Amino acid sequence: MAKIGSIELGTFPLLLAPMEDVSDPPFRALCKEQGADVVYTEFISSEGLIRDAAKSVMKLDIYEYERPVGIQIFGANLDSMLQTIEIVERSKPDIIDINFGCPVKKVVSKGAGAGILKDIPLMVKLTEAMVKHTNLPITVKTRLGWDHDSIHIVEVAERLQDIGIKAIAIHGRTRSQMYKGEADWKPIAAVKNNQRMHIPIFGNGDVNTPEKAILMRDKFGLDGAMIGRASIGNPWFFKEVKHFFKTGEHLPKATIEQRVKMAKRHLEMAIKWKGERLGIVETRRHYTNYFKGIPHFKEYRLRMVTAEEFKNLNLIFNEVLQKFS
Repeated sequence: MAKIGSIELGTFPLLLAPMEDVSDPPFRALCKEQGADVVYTEFISSEGLIRDAAKSVMKLDIYEYERPVGIQIFGANLDSMLQTIEIVERSKPDIIDINFGCPVKKVVSKGAGAGILKDIPLMVKLTEAMVKHTNLPITVKTRLGWDHDSIHIVEVAERLQDIGIKAIAIHGRTRSQMYKGEADWKPIAAVKNNQRMHIPIFGNGDVNTPEKAILMRDKFGLDGAMIGRASIGNPWFFKEVKHFFKTGEHLPKATIEQRVKMAKRHLEMAIKWKGERLGIVETRRHYTNYFKGIPHFKEYRLRMVTAEEFKNLNLIFNEVLQKFS
């Protein structure tokens, strides 16, 4: 039974990874419905929150139906991170997660995200201060190391546990790999196999089939899987994995009616949450996967990702239903 603090998550929970411009409230709601056990917000800049930047503040929106929900923050300045905790607490999340894994240059160049992997003592100091500053459980998402020659994740995880974090999610790549190559789960298993570890160890990276989730559980012995890119435009993925765990069989792929209905709901919720313009733009990245594997679909996908108004998208969805049902 995996637990984050006092939050019971069952056996081998599936977590929706925090993803910029992806894991917003509409998408989290859909993933939760489809079986995600824990969901995380998009990562939020500590400096942005302190400046009251609109985009950062909006990311604090969480809803009762999402629980347990974690708010993820990033930064490298101790005072800013502590101020951020006070702001975040007002949204009443169940978990505060610290991003020590984002490989994007504009984050790393400030020493935040995966940038802090170059300075493990700072990573430990920041985390310890944050743990002491809140009663909420603090968790960490990180990578194996900065590059192949600096993979010290067994020691790093142990140090973070010893100063009070309640769980750690580890992406099986270094920062220098970005998202290239295959994720290596062996160092994550080494963290789990460290006799001193007692907090949950969640694996992340390349969990894109139910079989890989089984592998992560049974061969590598991890406590749960954090799922990112495989869920984009495919909130059914959580249900598919759980069905496979239970039966050893694959769920039938979603029908065209189910896909159109889900894509449409997603779009409507996104527009309701952030307005028509942003809602349309930020839902576009999901359409490739919502309609994956449908032959001769290219023309419709192109129209979907270039449509500027909801009424036009609605017409395209209706056309797709008529043509492909």
